[in-house]
Amino acid sequence: MALAPFHLAIPVYDLAAARHFYGEVFGCAEGRSSEHWVDFDFYGHQLVIHEAPKMAYQEAAVSNPVDGHDVPVPHFGVVLGWADWEALAERLRSRETQFVIEPYVRFKGQVGEQATMFLLDPCGNALEFKAFKDIGQLFAK
Repeated sequence: MALAPFHLAIPVYDLAAARHFYGEVFGCAEGRSSEHWVDFDFYGHQLVIHEAPKMAYQEAAVSNPVDGHDVPVPHFGVVLGWADWEALAERLRSRETQFVIEPYVRFKGQVGEQATMFLLDPCGNALEFKAFKDIGQLFAK
């Protein structure tokens, strides 16, 4: 079954900074836009940044412990192929990106072993990018 693109709309309190982040740092193609929102092609999915007041979670992060790290909640992201994940990690490092959780492989030697990294956009929205050497482990228990 082919995956259907998802649509995700997120709040940003600095539209220009968020536009730069998703467009330039990530290299996402821009779609439609107005004075208050911008569509991006986010790895084949539709991400829309909407100008809005700062939300509570953007001011003070909440986290849950996972594999010895504090994972920010809420967060969103994409499961990439391993080589694409490595290329993105290198792209972000070369741009001196501040990570919440540096790129690493978690659950090593366990079911669900995966590469992961967490970062924040300029407005405090948390993103996670992950990859599996065996995509069949995506939902493994």
